[in-house]
Amino acid sequence: MEDCVFCKIRKRELPSTTLYKDDDMMIIKDINPQAKVHLIAIPNTHVPYIDMMTEEGINVLAKIISKISHCQEELGITNGYRLVVNQGEDGGQTVGHVHIHILGGEKLKDF
Repeated sequence: MEDCVFCKIRKRELPSTTLYKDDDMMIIKDINPQAKVHLIAIPNTHVPYIDMMTEEGINVLAKIISKISHCQEELGITNGYRLVVNQGEDGGQTVGHVHIHILGGEKLKDF
């Protein structure tokens, strides 16, 4: 929490390019993009892993997914996109705060 990069961004202690923000979530540009458009959707409440989320937290994730689907043009992903959640060390999670990567803006490679 105190050392969480996403919490610091939310509190404006670290810079970011914020595309959307409300009482529950924010969408920012990734500083190390892996696609033409690489954004990160972050719940405001700090929870390290999905399996630690309350029902309220799960509802915020649903709101995030809904917001993404309704803001495709503003986010630059009108021709399709990929949502990625890395869960735990083996899943490639490097920041201990639940977040969703939004990748698009180009034809994405299969993985």
